[in-house]
Amino acid sequence: MAASSEDRALKVLQITDTHLHATADSRMRGVTTYATLLAVLEHVQSDKRWPPDVIIATGDIVQDESRAGYERFRTTLEPLGVPVISIPGNHDDPKLMAEILSGGLFQFGGELRHGPWSLLLLSTFLAGEDAGGLGGARLAGLRKALAAHAGQHVLIAMHHHPLPMGSTWLDGVALRDSAAFWEIVDAHPQVRAVVCGHVHQATDRQRNAVHFLSTPSTCAQFQPGSEFFALDELPPGLRWLELHPDGRVTTRVEWVRQTRRG
Repeated sequence: MAASSEDRALKVLQITDTHLHATADSRMRGVTTYATLLAVLEHVQSDKRWPPDVIIATGDIVQDESRAGYERFRTTLEPLGVPVISIPGNHDDPKLMAEILSGGLFQFGGELRHGPWSLLLLSTFLAGEDAGGLGGARLAGLRKALAAHAGQHVLIAMHHHPLPMGSTWLDGVALRDSAAFWEIVDAHPQVRAVVCGHVHQATDRQRNAVHFLSTPSTCAQFQPGSEFFALDELPPGLRWLELHPDGRVTTRVEWVRQTRRG
């Protein structure tokens, strides 16, 4: 008999910073971003954990805010038959995302409850800014959502990083009201993990009782600890998460080394 959602781990695939364009062959930072996304998706489908229960796409879905870019993202992922929840990054157009990446298997932001776990998807988008922010309304919404999920284990997904990465230029475009964010999280012990994109690199840290994770891009990566903008040599990446009924989080970043970078 198959395990119910109450007594098995929730399998989550996180992809982030796909940076698609209106045209499929557009290149950015030395790679053809659509080709690297396809390579990542091919890689995960050969994994014994496939299919996940949900894919979360944590922002910068499209680089040029183009309708064609979002449509390509949807038509590429839709045949996989897996629910996809997305949130905007600083390069995105949230209105277009909400229009194109909603309905059917696709959900724009919001939350997902699955057995003992709740996934909360936060928008940190600020119009005209590379940095992120929540502001009073979103912070109040987070507080309300956590109160409503008091009996659940909670994972929060966002685009901008709420903890410093130790990279001067990158920390200048982090989540601006991170102190207010963590004040709310600290008051709600059911939060088990916070995951983000934006930083194009993998980190895995513990902050008090919360597992903090950043996930590499499906295209190019940033050099960790760099004072100024610099690219790393690492290939496209992704993150698998398993959210266990007892609140444990196990996770693994995978790199797609055997890929043509365009």
